[in-house]
Amino acid sequence: MSVFKFFYQIIVIILGCALAAFGTTNFLLPNQLSSGGFAGIATILYYFFDVQMSITILILNIPIFILGYLKLGKKFIFKTIFATFLYSKFIDLFEGFGTFTEDRLLASLYGGFFIGIGLALTFKVNTSTGGTDLIAHLAQSYNANMRISNVLTFMDIVIVISNLVAFREFEVGLYSTIAIFIIGKMIDVVFEGINFCKMIYIISDKYEEIMEIINLEIKRGATALYAKGSYSQKNKMVIMCVSKRRDIERIKSISKKIDDKSFIIVTDAREVYGLGFKS
Repeated sequence: MSVFKFFYQIIVIILGCALAAFGTTNFLLPNQLSSGGFAGIATILYYFFDVQMSITILILNIPIFILGYLKLGKKFIFKTIFATFLYSKFIDLFEGFGTFTEDRLLASLYGGFFIGIGLALTFKVNTSTGGTDLIAHLAQSYNANMRISNVLTFMDIVIVISNLVAFREFEVGLYSTIAIFIIGKMIDVVFEGINFCKMIYIISDKYEEIMEIINLEIKRGATALYAKGSYSQKNKMVIMCVSKRRDIERIKSISKKIDDKSFIIVTDAREVYGLGFKS
C-alpha cells in the first residue's frame, strides 16, 4: 500500500467515525432514539444503568472482533478496531455538545443522514465501526452478492424493537425506524451515487429503425442482442439501451411510434461505466 493511500484511508475513517458519532450522540441518543446495532443496546444501558455508550460499544465488540479476525483477516479487523475505538472516542467528545433538536422527527432524519454517510465512508475503505456493521461484513463474506444495507436494516430493526419494549413508548420505535431507513438509503447513495440510469429493452421487428432514431435523436448508443421467443420459437432481435431517466419516455415514444406492437421493458441500472457514463 502506498503512503498516499494509507493516509487517505486514515482520513476517511476519521471523518466517517466522526460523522457517525455526531449523528448518534447529538441527535438520536438525547431523544432516546436508536440507530440499531450495538448503539441501540448501548442506548438502553445508558438510560437505565447510566453506563457510558462508548464503554458498552467497546465491550460488546470484543467477541465480534475475535470472529472477524478468524474470518476477515488481520488487515480488515485491525482497521475495524481502530475505527471502533475512534467512534467511541468521538461519542465521548460529542456528548459535551448536547442535543441539537428535541423534535424526534428532525432528530431521526438528521441523525440517520449523518450516521449513514459516516458508515458508508468507513465501508468505502473496507472497514467498519464494529457491531452490526462488522456482522454485516461477516455475512457478506459468506455471500458476496448480499447488500450490506439490507443486512444492517434487518438486524437493526430487531434491536429497535428491543428499544421500544425497554422504553415502552411506541414513538421511539417509529422514529428509530425512520432513522434506520435513512441510514440504509445514505449508504446506498454513497456507494451507488444519485445519478441512477435506466436500462431499456425493446423487442421489435423494426429494431433497425428504432436504433437509428435513438442514435440520431437521443444521441445514445444501443446494442442489438440475438434472442429466441420461447412460445413462438422465432428468432428475435432485442435492443438494449442504457440512458438517463429523462430520456426514457422519449425512447418509449419513439419505439411505439415506429412499431406500436413493440415490447418494452425498463429496469434500473445502478452503476454504468464507459463512454458517456462513469469513467
